[in-house]
Order: sequence, then structure tokens, then C-alpha cells
Amino acid sequence: MSYLVLARKYRPRSFEAMVGQEHVVQALANALTQQRLHHAYLFTGTRGVGKTTVSRILAKSLNCTGPDGQGGITAQPCGVCDACRDIDAGRFVDYVELDAASNRGVEEISQLLDQAVYKPVLGRFKVYMIDEVHMLSNTAFNAMLKTLEEPPEYLKFVLATTDPQKVPPTVLSRCLQFNLRPMAPQTVQEHLAAVLAQEQIAAEPGALRLLARAARGSMRDALSLTDQAIAFGAGALAEAGVRQMLGAVDRGHAVRLVEALAAGDGAALIQSVDGLRALGLSAAGTLEEMAALLQQMAVQQAVPGALDAGDPDTAVVERLAAALAPDETQLLYSIVVHGRGELALAPDEYSGLVMVLLRMLAFKPAGSGSAERAAPRPAAAPAQAVSAAAARPAAVAAAPALRVPTPAPRAAPAPVARSPEPPPWVDAPDESELAEPAGLPAPEVPEPRPRAVVATVATVVAVATTPLGDRWTALVKRLVEAGAIGALVRELAMQSECIGFDEARIVLRVDRETLRSAANVDKLGAAIAQVLGRAVALQVEAGTPEDSPARRDAAERARRQAEAEQIIADDPLVKALMAQYKTARIVPGSIKPH
Repeated sequence: MSYLVLARKYRPRSFEAMVGQEHVVQALANALTQQRLHHAYLFTGTRGVGKTTVSRILAKSLNCTGPDGQGGITAQPCGVCDACRDIDAGRFVDYVELDAASNRGVEEISQLLDQAVYKPVLGRFKVYMIDEVHMLSNTAFNAMLKTLEEPPEYLKFVLATTDPQKVPPTVLSRCLQFNLRPMAPQTVQEHLAAVLAQEQIAAEPGALRLLARAARGSMRDALSLTDQAIAFGAGALAEAGVRQMLGAVDRGHAVRLVEALAAGDGAALIQSVDGLRALGLSAAGTLEEMAALLQQMAVQQAVPGALDAGDPDTAVVERLAAALAPDETQLLYSIVVHGRGELALAPDEYSGLVMVLLRMLAFKPAGSGSAERAAPRPAAAPAQAVSAAAARPAAVAAAPALRVPTPAPRAAPAPVARSPEPPPWVDAPDESELAEPAGLPAPEVPEPRPRAVVATVATVVAVATTPLGDRWTALVKRLVEAGAIGALVRELAMQSECIGFDEARIVLRVDRETLRSAANVDKLGAAIAQVLGRAVALQVEAGTPEDSPARRDAAERARRQAEAEQIIADDPLVKALMAQYKTARIVPGSIKPH
């Protein structure tokens, strides 16, 4: 007898045998029990979650005759009558499965609908199951609309799709829709354990966890991977063998990376990446494992004790969660998730992994170590706060390629409770309303402190201009106005600092490697030659620019913003309004220079 794969051998034959889809099973079982049957059902969900399986069980429930041949519609098909056995074997004449991926034309649908006028041959109902229904053509959908809306009483439609967004609304409105959800890893792991117990195959819990995660919510994929793991491990499932088969990254590597980030140890990060490269492990898999670890750390920080106590990794997660602040964990998670999408843009995946890790290290909040967080931090003096605010825009401008914002430092809570301040739209109460009753001593009122008219003032970014920078900025302006450069070539010109300019040669300095490509340099050189009317050799070097057109533009925008805010602050009408309405405020960021 030929071997039957696990995905087919353990396919559920009844609603009770289905796992992870209780919401669908309960609704269908109640409808069958109460005889409240719809004429068209639409099952949606990702691959391997049970759409076709539910369709077959529903067909058996509608046509089951019971072991004695006298049964009716039931939510618990017997599985032994002719109808149940023939549907399971795929030979029941009144149950038709059509794959719309290979039969998507109007001819195939018309042939199917032509048979709908004939009553069932053997069963109680005819059941038409159309899989991947979103693949049907528009004419095929139009051909089935009338029959789908008013089918004969003996005909039931069951539609299944992995992409319900592509199904026309006219079809969706005629169906009772059920969404089969991806299964949780714990649910998949428990089912795999039960299957392997019946197969009498030894399996380590760690191996089952890896298979459950790799299935990504698909029970069919989980069983197929289990078949592969059994063959790989010669009849046994060991965690090391399954990890090797899947190419999965060990949780220990992610733990070491997070530990190095918590300690601010850049050397350890680079050493860990070299170790991953030597082992041939995937950079994308490393970031995926780090994302899973950081997600568990965030759960532990938000809800202590919520993690599974039986998971051997829980103790490590709890230790790491105590080593990082919650906001830092959220920042690292965001960088990891976005970094996975940038790996394809990097020269190679390991250099991309290095940059993602260094980005997390660069944006590590100051004083975020566990020891430093344990001690109370004094509030910063006003002068220190001003200097820090002034330094922040310069730091951001120095690294334009990093798009992840630096988290604001957490301010210490105010030791003295303050009375709630009324909202800006509430006028100050009249002085007569605040008058104390006669005969009572007037309370001491502290002298009010002056209020700032504008909450924030733009910080002007200082740029040390040079004569070479003046010539280069003027040339870039001519190139832009002439429409000679665009896209990345324009960005190269704007982000570059001129460090050499003569009749025959121009030398530029730019830090972004993607801008220094040979194609961009050649296009910029050709545009310069066209505008100047002579051939000029263009040389681009790596380095951090200090005087570039982009930095000059940023400085000019900041200067104009500060000037506009100061004009508003000095305006007599604004001052009068602020004096008249005691709770008035100027909304930060609402002042825009013309």
C-alpha cells in the first residue's frame, strides 16, 4: 500500500475534528441543526486553513443518510453511509469541485450551470464547490450571478478564495461569508503533537515549536513540513535537525544581539554578525527571530507574567525585558521590522543586517541601561535642556539617511501637584467671580510667571559656507532650473560638498553610497558639461559633507521659520490678545513662513 501523506491522512472528516476554526464550526453546526440553510457560502482565508475541508464536511452534512440509511440533515455526519464515504473519496456524483484557477472561463461556468437544472442523482442536495473563485473572469462571474442569487432548492453553492478583495461585490452580497483565520502557533503545535503520538514518532518540543512557527498559520503546511522533517530525521524529530532543515536561526543568536544592544557593545554586534555569516544563517531569518523576541519582551513589559510559563525561552525573555526600557523595546522592534524590507536594497544581506543593527545602536536613548534606569534621574537644568534641544536638529541633519526618529527623553514627574489648566478656548474668569466673601482674609496669591507667546522657536542650523560651496550651489541651481537633473542625480548634487572646482575638474564629497554609483556620477557629469558648455571631469569621494546645497536649504528654511515665529511674537495684536485672554496659546507648529 502506498504511503499517504500526513496532510491527507489526518484531514478532518467532521466538524469536531477541525481545530482552530471554532467560530466557523459553531455557526455552521447551529445552522444545520436548526435547518436554517443558506443557498451560497463563501469561505475565505489563507492557504491550508481548511476551506476545502469545511466544504466537504458541509456537503456530507447535507447529504448524510446515517448508518441505517434513514438519517437527515445533520451537523454530525456519520462517515459510514454511501454519501459520506463517496464524498471523502471524491467520487460523489452530486458534489462537484471546480478549480477556478484552471477553469476560469465563461464556457466552463456555463457547462456547470447547465447541469444545475437537473435534480440530484443520489444525494439530497447538489453542492457546487468553486475553489479560488477570485480567478474567474468577469464574464464568468456575470454568467453565474442569476443562478447564484436564486438557485433551485436542491442546489447549494460553496465558494472558496484566498483573496476576497478580488471577488466582485455583486457576488459577495449573494453569499454567506465566513473567514477562516490563520491558526495560532500553539494550536498547530498541539495538533502536531497529537498526530505524531498516533504515528508513534518521537518529537522534541523545540522541534514542534519550530515547525509550528514555520507553518505561519497553515495546518496543511505544518503537516507537510512534519513529513519532510520525519524524512530528514530518519523517523525522529530533533530540534537541531529541524532547525537545520528549515534554515532557522537559533534563538540564542537573537538573544546575544539584544544583549549587545542593551549593553551598547558595537564590537559584540559585529562579532555576532560574523558568526552568523560563518554559519551561513539567513540575515532575514535573524531579523525575524529578533522581531519575535522583542515582541515577547514588549508583552512581558506591558503585562508581566503574561508569557507561557512552560516555554523554556520565557526566563530569557523576562531577563532581557528587565534590561531595556519599554520605549526602547518598541523602537528596536520598529527598526527590525522595517529593516527586513531594506535587506533587498543592500549590497548583500549581511551588510544590510549590520546597518540595521548599527542603526539600533545609534538611536539607543542616552542613559537607557538598566542600572541607570534604576537610580532616580534629576530633572535637567533649563540651560542644559536648551542646549540639548539646539543640538538635536544638527544631529539629525548629520545623518539624513536614518529615518527612524530619536525618542524623546523621559522627563521626571513633577514633585508638586498642579491644578488643571483650563483649555485654550475658555476665557479667563471675571475678577468679580474670584472675589473672596467679605470678612475672610485674602489668600496669598503668588506672582504669576511670564508666559511664552510661542511655545517653540525654530532653531537655525548654522552652516559654515565656503567660496567653493558658493560656486557649487550656484551651479546646482542652474542645473535644477534648466531641468538637466532629476531623481537620484538631483539628490547627489544637493547632498554633495564641493572640495575642488577648476576649469577641468570638479571634486565632490558625499556620504551616501547609493548616491555615489557610477551611473549617477556619469549622468551628473554629463549635465554639468551641458550647462557649462565644456567637458568637466567629475570626481566623487566618500565623506560627510559640511557645506552642501541641501544643508544650505535646510538652514535657510530654519532661518525663515525662526523669523516668522519672531514676527508673530512681536506683533502688537498678538500681544494684546494674549494679554486679554489669559488662557490663550499659539498652537505649536501652526506658524508657516510664506
